[in-house]
Amino acid sequence: MRIIIGNDHAATDMKMEILAYLKELGHEVVNFGVDTTQSCDYPKIGEKVGRAVVAGEGDCGILICGTGVGISIAANKVKGVRAAVCSDTATARLVKQHNNANILAFGARIVGLELAKDIVKAYLNAEFEGGRHQLRIDMIHDIEAGS
Repeated sequence: MRIIIGNDHAATDMKMEILAYLKELGHEVVNFGVDTTQSCDYPKIGEKVGRAVVAGEGDCGILICGTGVGISIAANKVKGVRAAVCSDTATARLVKQHNNANILAFGARIVGLELAKDIVKAYLNAEFEGGRHQLRIDMIHDIEAGS
């Protein structure tokens, strides 16, 4: 799987650990994040990852900032993005199964490294269930299109 990852300055250390973990699992990882702790603008990174995922440059995305919220809000402004902030494995699994989230987000200041790895694994191992859930995804697309 090809995964696009992005982060801001608050999540550099965690991003590096998650990036290495993804590679250990056999995934190709494209790094759109920063590699320093110097302050940066997370909306630019969220948008960049969102646009890349929608364009098909990766199978999915992972975004990490202090809380996961700000960077996911920015990504969700890109048409076609369904970024979900997760702080537990059940939610990470369900956002893929029910919402077909194409970007996973979490906070480096909210979850510890081992839990972050478990969240990533739960998300990546889940599959979209379709059916009634697809009907709701279609409704979201209608909202996005201004219908």
